[in-house]
Amino acid sequence: MEQTVKNIGWRVTVFAILVNLASGFIYAWSVWAAALIKELHFTKTEAMLPYTVGLFMLAVMMVPGGKLFDKYGPRVVATAGGILIIVGMIMTSMQTTIVGLVAWFGIVVGTGAGIPYGVTIPSSVQWFPPAKRGLVAGLVVAGLGLAASYAAPLAQTIINAVGVKQTFMIYGIVFGALVILFGQFLALPPKGYIPPGTPEPVAGAGASGKKEFAPSEMTRTPQFWAIWFMYCFGAIAGLMVIGHIAIIANVQAHIAWGFALVAILAVFNSGGRVIGGFLSDRIGRNKTLAIMFCIQAVNMLIFRNYTSMTSLTIGVCVTGIAYGALLAIFPALTYDYFGMKNSGMNYGLVFTAFGIAGVIGPLAAGKIVDATGTYNYAYIAAAVILVVAAVLVKFLKAPTTERLG
Repeated sequence: MEQTVKNIGWRVTVFAILVNLASGFIYAWSVWAAALIKELHFTKTEAMLPYTVGLFMLAVMMVPGGKLFDKYGPRVVATAGGILIIVGMIMTSMQTTIVGLVAWFGIVVGTGAGIPYGVTIPSSVQWFPPAKRGLVAGLVVAGLGLAASYAAPLAQTIINAVGVKQTFMIYGIVFGALVILFGQFLALPPKGYIPPGTPEPVAGAGASGKKEFAPSEMTRTPQFWAIWFMYCFGAIAGLMVIGHIAIIANVQAHIAWGFALVAILAVFNSGGRVIGGFLSDRIGRNKTLAIMFCIQAVNMLIFRNYTSMTSLTIGVCVTGIAYGALLAIFPALTYDYFGMKNSGMNYGLVFTAFGIAGVIGPLAAGKIVDATGTYNYAYIAAAVILVVAAVLVKFLKAPTTERLG
């Protein structure tokens, strides 16, 4: 029986990865942005607005998505997300203004991608003990990161053949349908299920995976806010580079085929999620976070010197690994500190930090390059806040029930 349940857990994990692979096509936005700049003559800042709003919606809609998950389970939420992706992308294909693109791609598609993402992680990790949560979360979110590795070159190929508008429609119909299909295979363990290998509860212990925090309790802890700001600061650099890399390649190295870098970044972003989750299970969440923040800070400080395809490739590989690791560590850290009972809603609240980062990173970088012609100041600002995040890690400890007011 135990072996059967364990197999179900891995099966759910595989389909969670597939859901994220399908919905993660939005990470190929820099290819669409370059096409919109060329075909519709948008500025770099304007071309980033739909993506920025999309990332914000992806994050904030995990909160209601998490609440729906906690109440109705993953299949209903994944189906709703797929429908929104189909409708949103069809309508996006009909738009010629930034306002229209922001409304349909940013708001509707962002929502459609966000609510399925919010159910894939808790659907999977609940089948496994705390010692495997980092790895499982890493594998699941790797699907979202890896999506751009196929979505970017495929989008470029279709854009070259039929134009950017038709590409929006094709992507929406195909990948929205796949989200619905794969979502039907997500499932939660039986009520009261305790994964093999789970430590025995200790009376009077702290909240490291033992106390089940309600969302209102969680947000009253200083640990929640420390985690939130670390997540936001850490994600800004990665989202800035992901959203702009095709344009960065053109500005810094005069490379017109930056979509290749999007694919490379996606592969290492995905790998970083698995590596980060695995390391956090082995050496601890805090230590792994500190390492990744420091690596990314150094990378940002020298990113201005990446002026060839070779050096840019190195830069995006480092960016992908360090940024991707965060997407695996923070959900595992949230579940360790605040429990699994309200996992959908709780991680949704933590993930709003990613949404704010999605607004700040790509949009601020677009404004900087439009004003100065260079990304240098954006790189410096990103490095500074990464150092702040690394410092915050040093003071982070698991909450205890006594600290609640």
